[in-house]
Amino acid sequence: MTTQMERPTATVPPTRMPTLAQRDARAGRVLLAPTLVVVLLVVVVPIVWTVVLSFQDLRLIDLRRRGLWGGFTLENLAGVFTSRGFYGALGTTLLYSVVGTVTSIGIGLVAALALRRRFRGRTVARAFMLLPYVAPVVAVTFVWQTMLNPQFGIVNEIGTNVFGWADPVAFLTQRSADVSVFGLEFSVPVALLTVMAFEAWRYFPFAFLFLTARLAAVPGELEEAARVDGATPTQRFRHVIWPQLLPVIALLAVLRFIFTFNEFDDIYLLTGGGAGTQVVSVRVYELLTARGDVGAASAQALVLSLVLVVLLAIYFRFWGRKVEQS
Repeated sequence: MTTQMERPTATVPPTRMPTLAQRDARAGRVLLAPTLVVVLLVVVVPIVWTVVLSFQDLRLIDLRRRGLWGGFTLENLAGVFTSRGFYGALGTTLLYSVVGTVTSIGIGLVAALALRRRFRGRTVARAFMLLPYVAPVVAVTFVWQTMLNPQFGIVNEIGTNVFGWADPVAFLTQRSADVSVFGLEFSVPVALLTVMAFEAWRYFPFAFLFLTARLAAVPGELEEAARVDGATPTQRFRHVIWPQLLPVIALLAVLRFIFTFNEFDDIYLLTGGGAGTQVVSVRVYELLTARGDVGAASAQALVLSLVLVVLLAIYFRFWGRKVEQS
């Protein structure tokens, strides 16, 4: 009787199972992949393309036929700094950004403090506070143009009949006006102040939301202790409420300055950039549409971004750490 010899079986090494940390890391990469793709397509690619275009002598009519690489030049950047209206537009942009940021946050702070205490109808009042921010920009700019019209606007009607204005004021088309206060005469930029007022009115609800949320989180025991110690309302605001709001106000200042510095639609719809209200973003748009100069428009947009980065770097270098510590 023959016996069949058994063949030795090969040992298969056990499969190493991924650890919990590795599975979490893999799941995180899968979840972040769609966001990363969107950021690359929507943010990174347009920025890189703008930088490339800023170094090319390119017209809008030649954009389709020209390649992405080749024909690089520094004339666009040189033209930005030697152009006649760039520095004036940059100064207007800085003034508009600073005044718009400060006034919008100031109005939002006053509104948040005024609606802090409970009263009947507070919810409705808070909802109405958000109307300028949520309303379509085309609609609100049309309302302002109608109100400020020198022929049939309600503002000039009240000004001439109630306040005794000698002539109607063209708020959106008049570059400046001479004003006399206590015997001193000085020139006032009418159109620029008007768009600043619109900026403050339209975007103060943004600050109002942040500050209202922070005020709701302030411990009531702090104010109660200050009240028991005999602190006045001004002292309670200065020593109790203001330190609690300072980090939020600093964040709002940075965000609103960035948004206002890049503002385009409000100014363009109100004045079209005329009457001394031409900011750099409107100037970039005019270079692209009126002259069709893609290279010059991209160069000005690049310089605008660099100026904003420098200003933010200065802020974080000298004041960012102090605000964070406070």
